[in-house]
Amino acid sequence: MPLVISGALQGDRKRDLVRRFAIVLLISFLSLIDLFGSQALLPQIIIEYGQSAALSGVAVNAATLGMAIAGLVVAWFADRIDRKKGIWVCLALLAVPTALLAATDSIWVFLCLRILQGMFMAAAFTLTMTYLSERCDVMAVGGVMAAYVTGNVASNLIGRLLAISANDIVGLSGAFLVFAALNLFGALCALIFIGAKDDEPPAYAEAPLEAWKSHWADPALRSSFGIGFIILFVFVGLFTYVNLHIVAVFDVPAVDLGLIYLVFVPALFTTPLAGPMVKRRGPKKVLLTSLAVAMAGALLTLLSTFQVLLFALAVVGAATFFAQAAATGFVGRHAKRNQAAANGIYLSSYYTGGLFGAVVIGQLHSFGGWPAAVIGLSLALGAAILLAFRLREPTD
Repeated sequence: MPLVISGALQGDRKRDLVRRFAIVLLISFLSLIDLFGSQALLPQIIIEYGQSAALSGVAVNAATLGMAIAGLVVAWFADRIDRKKGIWVCLALLAVPTALLAATDSIWVFLCLRILQGMFMAAAFTLTMTYLSERCDVMAVGGVMAAYVTGNVASNLIGRLLAISANDIVGLSGAFLVFAALNLFGALCALIFIGAKDDEPPAYAEAPLEAWKSHWADPALRSSFGIGFIILFVFVGLFTYVNLHIVAVFDVPAVDLGLIYLVFVPALFTTPLAGPMVKRRGPKKVLLTSLAVAMAGALLTLLSTFQVLLFALAVVGAATFFAQAAATGFVGRHAKRNQAAANGIYLSSYYTGGLFGAVVIGQLHSFGGWPAAVIGLSLALGAAILLAFRLREPTD
């Protein structure tokens, strides 16, 4: 029987909350595991397709373009889509382009398949977030949203480690088949634990075009969209090309690169604290602090000590996830009407930033190596800090 995530909790509330947290974390993890897992395979993809690091990095991160497109499309039709059915169907369809990645020998076909992957991932992501926000009671919203963000962090860590391990055991093609199997498992979990179909069909509403115009006209929301763009720009740019820096400077074998992604472990524990921190300090102060910390971490990667580099990567990972939680919370609190449209614009900006991060930082890395890449990342974070100063707290 599907889990009902709405209504007042009765009986053993603690046990129900733990079960709820675990299921939401699992669905979140399985809906986004493909996004960053392929980044860990960049050195192998460069060799396999015989292309430059910049072009291969763009192809690997092309999923973010599909996610940017799908974020807007799903937001537009959100009131006409069956949430439950949409989640498991999108995860099932995600397995198709994932499996086809194992068969292609063209970097351009690879790029197109990654875009298609991104569209299905974003659709499942957006529909899950919409479903949770609509069905959870007030007391449960914080817990399930924390579970969802924690699942995202776990997908970054375990997805990368799994990609490296699968590549070592069954090769690059086999690694993508492993991810395709996980996509189908995610669809099965969503079908069992969330359900096959909504109990009540979504109500029809007017197209959100006017709401989008009003959101863009709001300086604070516009700034938050820019911050979202920069957050994934920095995250994708740094964690895509730092592999090449590590292999070149520290002579770390590609087979051992997966262990480097253990730097995401601290974020598994810090990210759930973002919600209470934003509630206590406000999203503006949390954003300013986390973005400044991320900039300091990026600059630390220039030091020649491998241990310091790992520490710096952990700092950037934790800080960017914290910033993402704060920025998402600001959009939800600041948008007074049609929050689905505001969230759609934010997510589209966020994922577009990831694609631009792959392109821009890839070019900087090709031109001037890792120091040039870090300069680009630092300038981007500086711009995000300036945008954060323009945010207004609800009590202002």
